[in-house]
Amino acid sequence: QVELVESGGGSVQAGGSLRLSCAASGYSDGGRPYCMAWFRQAPGKEREGVAAIFTGGSTYYDESVKDRFTISQDNAKNTLYLQMNSLKPEDTAMYYCAAEDFPFRVHSRLEETDFGYWGQGTQVTVSS
Repeated sequence: QVELVESGGGSVQAGGSLRLSCAASGYSDGGRPYCMAWFRQAPGKEREGVAAIFTGGSTYYDESVKDRFTISQDNAKNTLYLQMNSLKPEDTAMYYCAAEDFPFRVHSRLEETDFGYWGQGTQVTVSS
């Protein structure tokens, strides 16, 4: 059973930085997901895809976070990261880690339905 556990959220002032981590467990030796991603959900809004990293290292970023956020992973530690710089109040949300084992194509944006595994989330609050 795959389990994803996020950490690293917190409160920061606008312009600050945070690094989120997502520890993945339950994959057999050498097993890796096809894609791991970060989604976020602000109060009263739909969950939206922020960034993703695919087998082979290619990445996807939502336009709202390009040049500010960086997604990366440490395969030896089975851990996904999201480095968030130049944070804005509109980045305030619950951030979720997601993973999927089977290949899929990204069209205009990341879709929740493409991912089978989810973490419980970590809160990020950015004050102005």
